[in-house]
Amino acid sequence: MRRHAISPRKNWQKSVERIGLTYHTLEDGSPYWDESAYWEFSSAEVDRLEAATAEIQRLALAAGDAILERGWLERMKIPAAAAQRIRETWQSEPPALYGRLDLAYDGRQIKLLEYNADTPTALVEAAVAQWYWLEDCFPKEDQFNSLHEKLVAKWKDLKPYVAQPVYFSHDGAEEDAMTIAYLQDTAQQAGLKTEALAIRAIGWDGAKNHFVDLHGSEIRSVFKLYPWEWLLKDSFGEHALATMDALNQKTVPGTVQWIEPIWKMLWSNKALLAILWELNPNHELLLPAYLDGPRNMQNYVRKPLFGREGSGISVFRNWAWHEGVEVTGDAVADGFVYQAMASLAQVDGKTAVIGSWLIDGEPAGMGIRESEGIITTNVSRFVPHLFR
Repeated sequence: MRRHAISPRKNWQKSVERIGLTYHTLEDGSPYWDESAYWEFSSAEVDRLEAATAEIQRLALAAGDAILERGWLERMKIPAAAAQRIRETWQSEPPALYGRLDLAYDGRQIKLLEYNADTPTALVEAAVAQWYWLEDCFPKEDQFNSLHEKLVAKWKDLKPYVAQPVYFSHDGAEEDAMTIAYLQDTAQQAGLKTEALAIRAIGWDGAKNHFVDLHGSEIRSVFKLYPWEWLLKDSFGEHALATMDALNQKTVPGTVQWIEPIWKMLWSNKALLAILWELNPNHELLLPAYLDGPRNMQNYVRKPLFGREGSGISVFRNWAWHEGVEVTGDAVADGFVYQAMASLAQVDGKTAVIGSWLIDGEPAGMGIRESEGIITTNVSRFVPHLFR
């Protein structure tokens, strides 16, 4: 893998805005979408990353079985109220769409950093923006990117199993809004009827005992870009559990089918990293990780179990704090995972992390995020890639 400097396209802002990447520039005026560089991979490297993604998915599936069979939900600080629904949906396998593995790759070793299984973002960038960049700048080259085609195909597969319209909902900023809009578009291309509805606009009809939209129509299928741990703490969280379609692949009257399903709490929780290491010690794709402290690790990263976009992460070198933030409140109560430091690709003071996407559990493409430090945050830049 090599990083190359390159001149951005003229009027690149308008080019990416046309395909939905409206959040291309950070508040300080610097680019979030950064096409002043690109990463080049060989086809053999892409094959390695694809195979690693499939292997980690296999390990995660086995870990899900182990967590439920051994009663480890409490270790993961997952609310007891959710336990039965997680078990039911794990067994019935209701519709699930996507996920993203964050991988460290330095040109030699591939290591799992975490699994964004419930609410992954940077999808518009990975699926659409970098593909159009490739066609404009390197039309004869290739890219590890079949995300759009696989998303549309998966929605077609799901069409017989979801009640329509499917509501697409979020409660975040512009990036979340555009991610939801893009996913809604892929569902429409697959022939599904859809509606957009903010999370805060979902209503509860106590008399009829079901969720409703702004027009009072019953909601039976929801794709949410909203973490399950947040949803369960909301005032209608108990209603979501009570009316969940957990025992069937297809929605039945009076129930709601949530996508992603609640069993994704098993994988979006960073305790998974410690459980994977416990079940597969010394696996070549895993880093040592523990729930009870750093043990004998001299250089490690401490991550909140429910953190997102780098929030609450601290880096320690020689057992001393090096980078990140201290956390208080709920994050401390929820606990941490302590993961060994990975060897990351670093060029010109920039650290790169690979986001390897899965659609329906199958590898489907990747995106590169660059940071000035070690921690990838919501302001880490997205840089396109190609392979030869």
